[in-house]
Amino acid sequence: MHRKLASILVLLLGLSQVLAQEDQDPSSTEEIDEEVDISTRILEANQKISGFLMEGDVAIPRDRNARKCSNCKWKKSPSGLVEVPYNVSDAFSSQKKAVIEKALQTFHEKTCIRFVPYDKQKDFIRILSQGGCWSYVGRTGGAQTVSLSVNGCVYKGIVQHELLHALGFHHEQTRSDRDKYVKINFENIREGFSNNFAKHNTNNLNTAYDYGSVMHYGRKAFSKNRNDTITPIPNPNVRIGQRGDLSEIDIVKINRLYECEGEW
Repeated sequence: MHRKLASILVLLLGLSQVLAQEDQDPSSTEEIDEEVDISTRILEANQKISGFLMEGDVAIPRDRNARKCSNCKWKKSPSGLVEVPYNVSDAFSSQKKAVIEKALQTFHEKTCIRFVPYDKQKDFIRILSQGGCWSYVGRTGGAQTVSLSVNGCVYKGIVQHELLHALGFHHEQTRSDRDKYVKINFENIREGFSNNFAKHNTNNLNTAYDYGSVMHYGRKAFSKNRNDTITPIPNPNVRIGQRGDLSEIDIVKINRLYECEGEW
């Protein structure tokens, strides 16, 4: 009898370990290959859905040109904080929800942005797994989706990247003054994808160009031949393409855009 009970306990222990392993995968942790930048992971995750996206991960609202984001900031509350209602789909495991929450917490600690639980507010973000990693730029009105596929998108840096789009930010290398800081090697870009490197008429918020922004493409984004599509200038050896967290300039930009430096 004791032997049978012991055997059952061993089987149950083994089953629990298997289930724990199945509930985890590399994207549910903060471990990330230092050689793979955020934009590369995003573009890999979006290979099969790129048709409706601009610049690899920007969704285009039917009633607004995504290149012009005017009056699309989230509203500031009387307290001076910017509250962004959100909810997270139950398609995400508890581990992946924890990664998402940790990414949100960085905004809370370093900016005036506060992601607050959805409670019937008119405008809010739905974090869903709809295939790929993508977002709209700025507040679109009503329920707007930020997609983080359970397969490949749930990393802290990727979550922050897509939420920065939702807050109103474009990719760093598309800013209006980028030609002073990077050279775009159009000869290395895949056919039909050059438009992803078009410059925007951006408000640069009086900040320096940020090679280390979580919003910067990696060197080989949309490359057709494994050669660099983006080269820093004048020093081509400058590292570009973030791996894991908001840069200091990303943080400054958020607080300047929402006019809350020192208020939070």
